[in-house]
Parts: sequence; structure tokens; C-alpha cells
Amino acid sequence: MIIGTGLAWHGFATVALSISLAFLFGYGLSVLPLLRAKLPIKKALTLVLAADTLSIATMEIVDNAVIVMIPGAMNAGLVNPIFWVSLAFSLFVAFWAAYPVNRYLLQRGKGHALMHEYHHADHDMHH
Repeated sequence: MIIGTGLAWHGFATVALSISLAFLFGYGLSVLPLLRAKLPIKKALTLVLAADTLSIATMEIVDNAVIVMIPGAMNAGLVNPIFWVSLAFSLFVAFWAAYPVNRYLLQRGKGHALMHEYHHADHDMHH
């Protein structure tokens, strides 16, 4: 959102970039510990896609919807406090929207629960 706004892109391009980068970084940050735990790349990517897709999608839908609905937020520019307050508010709302999704997935052994055993393997390797 910051990059698109800083470059004065139209709303759709900014939202598309925001969503693309959220998935890229979300998946990337989740796959790194799995690769450090010596999981093959295909297995690591499969786990990350299964574990993170619903959570990231929920956050992105809510985050972008909220900021788009706030009058003037998308066109405020980086020097306008309205942009930053709107961005912070949209992320706050998105976090709480994704929280029950993640909780539901974890309670059913899905989501990040799929990766817990591999995070411990990575942790054990460093001790």
C-alpha cells in the first residue's frame, strides 16, 4: 500500500501490489524456517500454501476493503496523516478478522499447526 501510494498509482494497481507482496512475504517468511529444518522445497511450499493461504487471504481482503472504504485514504499521499491512520486502522481490523480464522484452523490441526513440528526441528538444530 505504501509503495503504490508513494508512486501515486491508481487504487486498483496499489491494491494489486499490496496483495501480491503480502502473499509473497507471508509465504516467504513461513517457508524459510522449513527450509532451515532441511525440508525439501516442494514439501515446504506445499505446507506453507496449506497453512497460510486462508489467513493471508482473510487479512488482505479485510485490510484492503477497509482502507478503500475510508474516504480519501487511498488518495491522501504519504505525507498525509489520514493515509497512515487509515493504514494502521485497516491492519488492526484485518488482524482481528484473521484471528478467528487462525484459531479455527489451529484447533483443527490445520494452518500453522501443520508446521509446528518443523519449527521445533529448526530450533533443536541451533542448540
